[in-house]
Amino acid sequence: MKPFYSKEMLMDCLLCGADQKKIFARVESYGFPLVYYQCETCGLIFQSLEESRAADLEFYRKTYRRIYQASEEPTPKDLWVQEQRAQHLVDILNHHLESSPERVLDIGASAGVLLQYFQQSFGSEVVGVEPGDAYRAYAEEAGIKMMESMDDLLVSDHGKFDLVSMSHVLEHLTDPVGELKKIRSELLNEGGKLLLEVPNFYAHDSYELAHLACFTPHSLGEVLKQAGFKLVFLKKHGVPRSKLLNLYLTVIAKSSSKAEGIPPIKKDQFVGLKRNISMLYRRLIQKVFPHKAWLPIPVIDQV
Repeated sequence: MKPFYSKEMLMDCLLCGADQKKIFARVESYGFPLVYYQCETCGLIFQSLEESRAADLEFYRKTYRRIYQASEEPTPKDLWVQEQRAQHLVDILNHHLESSPERVLDIGASAGVLLQYFQQSFGSEVVGVEPGDAYRAYAEEAGIKMMESMDDLLVSDHGKFDLVSMSHVLEHLTDPVGELKKIRSELLNEGGKLLLEVPNFYAHDSYELAHLACFTPHSLGEVLKQAGFKLVFLKKHGVPRSKLLNLYLTVIAKSSSKAEGIPPIKKDQFVGLKRNISMLYRRLIQKVFPHKAWLPIPVIDQV
C-alpha cells in the first residue's frame, strides 16, 4: 500500500517534519537533476518527496536496478560487494551480541547474501523483504524466505525477530522515523537489536537519485532516538571500498525503556562546514594515498 501524504507534507523534513528549509545543494545523478534541502529546525539534509522520483515505491520494483547497474539481475560486482559487507556486519555482531539471534529479518534484503551469512554464522531462521523482482527471485532460489514489501510481511503471520537489519536502506525511505517505530513496535522481540548501515555524509558522495536523506552520525542518532531506540554501537568505516575513508556508518541499537521517553531533537550544527572540510580531506587522501583511499573491486567474469 502506497503511503498517503498531503502536498504540504511532501515538502517537510524527513526527521522532524518541519517545513522551514533552505536549498543546500543542486546536483545531478544518473542524468536527473536533484535538489537537496537542509531543514532549518533540525539540520537534516534531504530531498523533498514531492520532487523525488525515488519517493515512488514502483521506482524500486521496476526502475532502480536498471538505472544504477544497467541490469535487473544481480551482477557479479554487486554480489561481491554484498559478500564483503555481509562478512563485516557479521564480524561486528559477533563482538556485540550476547547470544546468536534465533530469528532475523533483513529489510531491503537484495539478493539475500546477508541473510545467508546470518544462517551460516548464527544458525538463524531468516526472512527478507525485497521489492526488486529479480533480486527477490535470486534469494528465493537460495532457499531464503522473501516478501515483496513490509505491508506483505506485516499482514502475514510473521512473528517477531531477535535482529532486524537494514543495510543501505534507511537513506531510501520516505519516512525513516515512522518505519523504525513500526519495526520497534511490531517486529522486534523484547531485547532484540536493530542493525543499520548508511552512507556517511562526511565522507561519502551521498548525493544520489535514490538517496532521500543524507545522514551524519548526529542525524542518524536523532532518527533512532525519535523512533524510540537507544544507540548501542556506532562504527565509521570504509568496508569494502576504502582503508582510509569513513564512507559508511554502522550502528546497533535497542529499544529505549518507556521511562526514558522521546527526547527533543538536537539540531545538527555546522553541517555545511563539516561537509566541506570532510570532502577536502577526502580529496587530499585520494591524492596522497590513492591505492588505500580506494580499494579495487575484483574483475569478475559474467556467468
